[in-house]
Amino acid sequence: MASFVSHLTVDCSDAYLLSEWWKPVLGYQDVPDDPNLPGHDECMIVDPEGKGVTVLFIEVPESKSVKNRLHLDLRPREGARDPELDRLLAHGATVVADRRGQYGPGTGWVTLADPEGNEFCILRSSAEVAEQPAPAGAADA
Repeated sequence: MASFVSHLTVDCSDAYLLSEWWKPVLGYQDVPDDPNLPGHDECMIVDPEGKGVTVLFIEVPESKSVKNRLHLDLRPREGARDPELDRLLAHGATVVADRRGQYGPGTGWVTLADPEGNEFCILRSSAEVAEQPAPAGAADA
């Protein structure tokens, strides 16, 4: 017997605001017939196409104090990594580490943080990977 991932839970200080921030990042929406509202201490967002992992934001009293041990690696659904990076920065993400070119020209990723400091990475799109595969051993394959 094995288990499957039901949803990803993100501890936060404001579940509603963080769920609202992440919806346009992922292209997600509230659960149909169960909208997230200001003041909710649990807010869930889902992929409208039913393909992505569901994300649940839960308010906790502790603030984030160290690097995440688990984070999301995102690929642009369309286009390329760098325009998506620009979109995320304009949306309020901050750069934690820039690893573009780490494995040669056109490779790598950028580690970002959401408004509450939760890290996530933006990788090259699938089309970019197909055009110029990363060298053996590179994480952004």
